[in-house]
Amino acid sequence: MIAASARALLIALASAAAGCQSSDANARTPESTTAATARASGQKTPPKDRTVECRISRIADGDSVVCGSAGRIRLLMIDAPELAQGQAGRDAQNALADLMPVGTHVTVETDVRPRDTYNRILGYVYLDDGRMVNEEMARSGYATALIYPPNVKHIERIRRAVDEAKDAKRGLWATQFFDCSPRDYRSGKCGSRPPDSRQRDRRYPGRR
Repeated sequence: MIAASARALLIALASAAAGCQSSDANARTPESTTAATARASGQKTPPKDRTVECRISRIADGDSVVCGSAGRIRLLMIDAPELAQGQAGRDAQNALADLMPVGTHVTVETDVRPRDTYNRILGYVYLDDGRMVNEEMARSGYATALIYPPNVKHIERIRRAVDEAKDAKRGLWATQFFDCSPRDYRSGKCGSRPPDSRQRDRRYPGRR
């Protein structure tokens, strides 16, 4: 009688242990399946955070700033005139300063490639009201598009903004300035240099 009771107890314990193992295996299955599916599809886990917050400390020119502890930031996908290009460069710098004066709190979103060869952050800069500064500069007519893959997340937004400014002849599109882009100027393709700070002609009429 005692032996029979012992056998019954052992059988019950073995069944309970098997049940626990089965439950543990089932609990692990979703995680394992998800991981396997991700590996099979070649998906990569995205970074938890692609943004940084800071306050503007200096407007370097029409498409680059210094932003507190974040340091130097180059606005992605736009190209504004160089300061060496005369009044047009200063107008673009002033337009950027109007959008985000020194002390402005901004959020900077990076793309696939977060920094350039100068170690500047490459980013889309957002104001607290949600506007993207890159897009606003393009829409105001003080910057044209500059595309460097793989950083193309907002390519359509920037292109639309540039087209809108061009059609409306806003900013520098009211002149012939962008007949030779800032990029071409840097490459030495624009012929003679523009007038210096003491000269203003019809090509550089000032901000509008």
